[in-house]
Amino acid sequence: MSPAADTRGRIVMAAMELFWAKGFNSTSIADILSRTQLNAGSLYHVFPGKQDVLIAVLEAYRDGIEENLLKPAWEGVDDPIERIFALLARYRWMILETDCTYGCPIGSLALELHEADPVVRDLLAVNFANWAGAIEQCLAAAGDRLPADTDRRALGEFVLTVMEGGVMQARTHRDVGYFDRGVDALRTHFDMLLARAARRPEPVQGD
Repeated sequence: MSPAADTRGRIVMAAMELFWAKGFNSTSIADILSRTQLNAGSLYHVFPGKQDVLIAVLEAYRDGIEENLLKPAWEGVDDPIERIFALLARYRWMILETDCTYGCPIGSLALELHEADPVVRDLLAVNFANWAGAIEQCLAAAGDRLPADTDRRALGEFVLTVMEGGVMQARTHRDVGYFDRGVDALRTHFDMLLARAARRPEPVQGD
């Protein structure tokens, strides 16, 4: 790895941690320099400003979803429906590990940056779309276990909504029960979809 790439990686990693812990607006360039032990010249050589650091952070989340989120959550889980709930279970683990202070990094930034510029807004949207798209792929892999008329894209987005809303409420109330109840309701919905698909009539055989 070149020195410039190493510097860039250190800055992005530090910014990820700081934006998650403090928020984008409350994180200063001085905070990033303190965390990385770099001087200002080194940072500005790679990133002209804090907005450029934010873009790099969102690109890192976008590019790292498979390696950093999906792969660890799905290790040892082959069933596509259970992969959905394994991913949600990983968020539950993060909630408990942080004593219910965990906030989804993308969700938190999206709430904070409600007037984000187009580049940042597009990257936020892509991160959400990729998350929902991973769920949609699980639903596609489930095949005819789900009713034929299931809108898999909409259902993937609904799973994302349950996750984001559950995380936000658990953090607000400092109670993982808010997350658990949302996931339980989602499980009930899936159980009904699976049962409906299982009840579909057998095709009529020809004479």
